[in-house]
Amino acid sequence: MERLRRLLYAPPVARAGYLYATAVGLTLGVLFSTGRIRRVEGLFVCAGMPRWAFRRGGTCVGGVYLTDTNDGPAVLRHEAVHRRQWQEYGMMFPLLYWLAGQDPLQNHFEIEAGLEDGNYLPRKR
Repeated sequence: MERLRRLLYAPPVARAGYLYATAVGLTLGVLFSTGRIRRVEGLFVCAGMPRWAFRRGGTCVGGVYLTDTNDGPAVLRHEAVHRRQWQEYGMMFPLLYWLAGQDPLQNHFEIEAGLEDGNYLPRKR
């Protein structure tokens, strides 16, 4: 089991998964985005996406953030952390995210990305 784990998390394998997920996300963004597609600090941001293409306010797929209009600086900072998580875990990231739970206040990936930046908690003053 440990050998499989090391293989799945090996940087070349994770990188291939990240690049594949980015290609899928970018394909969806190019096909369905009605807004501007731009690059913000390494993250492709595809705005104007149809509601079925993402959960909650938006979804990070590899290095691509799919959203309708939820693309302010704090949210993009949050999504940039998810991009780094995709880079680290590759195609294992969706499974690991799911296993971490759907409650963002308990999901360590959301906590690491910043609950305030992700609009899960109100901003502290």
